[in-house]
Amino acid sequence: MAASRLIILSVAVAAAGGAGYIAKNMAGTPQQEASVVAAEPALALTEVLVLSGDVPLGATVDGQIRWQQWPTDAVGENFITRDGEADAMDKLKGSIARIAMFKGEPLRRSKLIGDGQSFMSSILPSGKRAIATQIAADTSAGGFILPNDYVDVIMTRRSQATGGGEGFITETILKNIRVLAIDQAIQEDEEGRKVKVGETATLELTPQQAEIITVAQQMADRLTLALRPIADAQEKSDGEADYLVSGNGRRGTVRLIKSGEVSEVGARK
Repeated sequence: MAASRLIILSVAVAAAGGAGYIAKNMAGTPQQEASVVAAEPALALTEVLVLSGDVPLGATVDGQIRWQQWPTDAVGENFITRDGEADAMDKLKGSIARIAMFKGEPLRRSKLIGDGQSFMSSILPSGKRAIATQIAADTSAGGFILPNDYVDVIMTRRSQATGGGEGFITETILKNIRVLAIDQAIQEDEEGRKVKVGETATLELTPQQAEIITVAQQMADRLTLALRPIADAQEKSDGEADYLVSGNGRRGTVRLIKSGEVSEVGARK
């Protein structure tokens, strides 16, 4: 009996020691405080009318517009929003693009042709004039001139030579002129054809240049368009044939054109 009691007492002492050891370790382990993370505020969004596909110059936006969520802070003043115009998609689906627009771009009314406006007057910059000029393949770089290309206008006319014979005078009367259209086409063919042989080129001119080419059409035996590199698009033109319309700064003169020759006489009062 004494031996069994001794064994039981030993087991009890060992269990008590183990329990004390465990309790000590648990008491020494610092408790982790639960961290509270504040939820970020939701991003404010606004539905904006955007393009769902590319819209080339002169095409309608029908089938290429949709509503899209847009960060409210990034919504510009000219954006069309669903809150402001819920029926805008139906109203604008037949509108025509006055410049090329691209997929994902917010639609702006400034890029559309307004009601009652013609297409050509809408794409013509302020202060410019559109003048149509007769052309042919042999006078338009073999038909390789396209809308938005830049050209020089060369005038060729007959002139009496010194010895009594007849010769020709060739002169560049306008430089670095933008082509607005070839016949009725205002952009490249959608099928990718790069050559357009037309009969009429519509040029973008200043009022002075419009007068120059009007006089030149009466004087010239031929007007030729010379294609320029696109790198010259920003080059300022100079040395144009202002003498055809300027009158050398004199008032009270009438400019006469006879047999391709220009002369001035005093205007009658």
